[in-house]
Amino acid sequence: MKAGSLYWRIQWQRNRRLAPLYGVVIVLFVVYGWLFPGLFSRAGVAHFTQSWFPLALVAMAQAILMLTGGISLAIGALVSLGGVVAATTMAQLGSAISILPVLAAGLVTGIGSGAIVALLRLPAIIVTLAGSFIIGGCALIILPRPGGTILPWLSSLLAGGNPVVLLVLLALLVLGWKFYLATPQGLALYAAGENPVAAYRSGVRVEMTLITAFAISGMLCTLAGLFVAAQTGSGDPVIGTSFTLNSIAAVVLGGVGFLGGEGTMRGALAGGLLLTVMIDVMFFLGMPPVAQYIAQGLIIVIAVALPHLLGRRLGP
Repeated sequence: MKAGSLYWRIQWQRNRRLAPLYGVVIVLFVVYGWLFPGLFSRAGVAHFTQSWFPLALVAMAQAILMLTGGISLAIGALVSLGGVVAATTMAQLGSAISILPVLAAGLVTGIGSGAIVALLRLPAIIVTLAGSFIIGGCALIILPRPGGTILPWLSSLLAGGNPVVLLVLLALLVLGWKFYLATPQGLALYAAGENPVAAYRSGVRVEMTLITAFAISGMLCTLAGLFVAAQTGSGDPVIGTSFTLNSIAAVVLGGVGFLGGEGTMRGALAGGLLLTVMIDVMFFLGMPPVAQYIAQGLIIVIAVALPHLLGRRLGP
């Protein structure tokens, strides 16, 4: 068998369970384009990309932790923390260097949460649930009410009418993820999630793998908060609330398993894309909020069930 054909065969095996998800996304895009003919214009692409970008970041953040066998309920609180840190530090420093405290906030909280989970052997869901209250409280202390300011040029760069910037940033993040998976730490991510005992016996530093995953996840969340603040021009201590459940939904839609070691980042990104398109389509259809929630639930169930049904039919 030629190397090229073997490569594509492997890619098909990896992506066949995501085929129904890709199909649903394409159908919704067609409906969206029919409802909103300006979707594929420069302004339309910019608007859609701005809606998808923060969800893509938190989906990546959640996927990294779920690949290790954990889950985070502090995603929304971290997004809010990133936004208020950005809004307050930029008001004081007035320069791009104020992005560093945003990254530092995500890094420190991520390392702290990861250390508790890895070293004390506590469930990630419990640690992050408690962390969501602590981090959310810190966000309220930093900025009790919406306010602060974001550098005008940064808001224009991230939330202006040019979608290329966000697409390039997202491509760089995906490329960085590919490089990370090529490192020993990245290879250990799946091993630690699938069977931590066997990974430990094989020489994998499971604790360091978990802490690193939490650190990366935290920085992605605070970066999402920076982007949301750039969209509004100020910080809000509770603006990230909805991102917790949306990140879980996006990752589950993307085929990432709850038990760890199963799933891909492209699946998580596609799941976030599906949620974004779905919300926009239902808005243009004029569906009332109650009907939107029901439709969202049905589409999520169908998109999650189809890969399993297809997998049973095709076999292992």
